[in-house]
Amino acid sequence: MSSQQKAYRHLLTIPGVGPLIAAAFISEVDAVQFSSGRELAAWCGLVPRQHSSGGKQRLSSVTKNGNRSLRTLVIHGARSVMRCMKKRDDRLGLWLKKLEARRGFLKTTVALANKLTRIIWRVLTDSVDFNMSKAFSVS
Repeated sequence: MSSQQKAYRHLLTIPGVGPLIAAAFISEVDAVQFSSGRELAAWCGLVPRQHSSGGKQRLSSVTKNGNRSLRTLVIHGARSVMRCMKKRDDRLGLWLKKLEARRGFLKTTVALANKLTRIIWRVLTDSVDFNMSKAFSVS
């Protein structure tokens, strides 16, 4: 089995990542060119814009720079997870419920898309299946 097929199967273990998202990431992303998941998320345009001055950090909406098609696909995957979150009692469901209570549905969806992109980077670089307990901690 080729390394691309293995990576594809590993990506399918992530909630919210289906065949379309997995195939898009396999074909468009070489995970080793990014040193962190945040770099991949920034490349997809899923990190907040910074307005910092004088020691104060202000974060605004996502930058929307980068790969538009991957960003759109990951946000759609995040929406599908958000739609089913009320039924989830695992770490992901608890994390999403807490975040939605503080930030609202749309910001939580984009935050989840950012998190999914970082998880995709980790799964691609380590060639392992998704592990819920490592990805989501609830405090």
